[in-house]
Amino acid sequence: MTSRLLPLVASLVLLAGCASGGKPTDDKPSGREQSLIEVRALVTGVDQQRRLLTLKGDDGGVVVLPVAEEFRDFDKLRVNDPVVVSYTEAIAWQVKPSDKGALGISARETLSNPKPGESPGGAIEHAITITATITAFDVARGTVTLTGPEGRSQTIKVKRPEDLEHVRAGDLVDITYSKAVALSVRPVVKP
Repeated sequence: MTSRLLPLVASLVLLAGCASGGKPTDDKPSGREQSLIEVRALVTGVDQQRRLLTLKGDDGGVVVLPVAEEFRDFDKLRVNDPVVVSYTEAIAWQVKPSDKGALGISARETLSNPKPGESPGGAIEHAITITATITAFDVARGTVTLTGPEGRSQTIKVKRPEDLEHVRAGDLVDITYSKAVALSVRPVVKP
């Protein structure tokens, strides 16, 4: 599985570039790119037993969302509650010297629920981090070759070849892909 993730994640990162981020003190490339989709909807159905929430968007589209057991206050959602559903995808990367880490893959899941007395809602984020080795790079061609924890290599064309002047063969790159879904009940604000 890991060997299939490296090319996908590396392509997302490096085609976006070692580009839109800052430079840490050691001049190693880093960055983060994020996209956010936010949809306002009205609750049209709440199935408490199956934990399903039916929403109707401003465009008239209807969607049924499963709600995880971990989300508290699901029982407080009511038909005609206005809600906002946000979906975020982000990718972050950080090149670092080889002595500052090790090859590997890790995953995390973060859940947040409203505090007592707040409106129903919550968020869940899934993130996966792959640490790969830069095994080769070509500034003139604007390519870098990454080798993942399972030994599979992938050569990628980068968006900003000048960032390759700050990497060395043997450097590590942490690539974190995350996605998050958040649901909140908000009062309707009339324009």
